[in-house]
Amino acid sequence: MAIVDVVVIPVGTEGPSVSKYIAEIQTKLNEFKSQGKIDYQLTPMNTLIEGDLKDLFEVIQEIHELPFNKGLDRVCTNIRIDDRRDKSRKMNEKLDSVQKHLDNGGNNS
Repeated sequence: MAIVDVVVIPVGTEGPSVSKYIAEIQTKLNEFKSQGKIDYQLTPMNTLIEGDLKDLFEVIQEIHELPFNKGLDRVCTNIRIDDRRDKSRKMNEKLDSVQKHLDNGGNNS
């Protein structure tokens, strides 16, 4: 299971706000989630998506295309991939691991 940090940046919009484009991306991600292919989390600065790497590349291509479908001529997409293969770990489990250290006073023991 891999996790991607993805930011789709529509360029040449009518103003500085891009929330309508992000909302459309979230709608598309919901479609993939309902198919059981991914899970995702929207943050104020990016979207985190987890799933099989093959599916994630498909999802990224789909969401990258969405602003073009709205008439824009340029889209920049930044992707960062965390693909750990020694064990399967979900996003929330990674957060739980950090929380355990916090609950232990930040000690590594």
